Amino acid sequence: MDQSVTQIRDLKHGLKGVNLIAIVLEVGRPNITKEDHEIRTCKIADRSGSINICVWDEPGLHLQPGDICRIVKGYTSLWKGCLTVYTGKVGKIQKIGDYCLVFSEVPNMSDINPEFPQQIPNK
Repeated sequence: MDQSVTQIRDLKHGLKGVNLIAIVLEVGRPNITKEDHEIRTCKIADRSGSINICVWDEPGLHLQPGDICRIVKGYTSLWKGCLTVYTGKVGKIQKIGDYCLVFSEVPNMSDINPEFPQQIPNK
């Protein structure tokens, strides 16, 4: 089951089936949805850059800064103008190690970028 790993700097809006290996830099406070789901926004990074990832429910409870994670079958979308990775219903995030991963926080792919709205096809 060899899945190709995408570099964070290569992510753009609308990608599906995204596989990443990244270190968790920050874990945000949980937000509770109307349906009682817990959502956390975490900042992750690899050697090519950093990005925010939105993690729902159980997996978010266990993430800690320094965890090295494999994200499988994620997707990208814009949230409040910022590129974000989501695990969704078919994707998953799992810890595979800790503390020992070369990373760069720049470029931060979740920084607001005026080019993002232009990348979205008109519906």
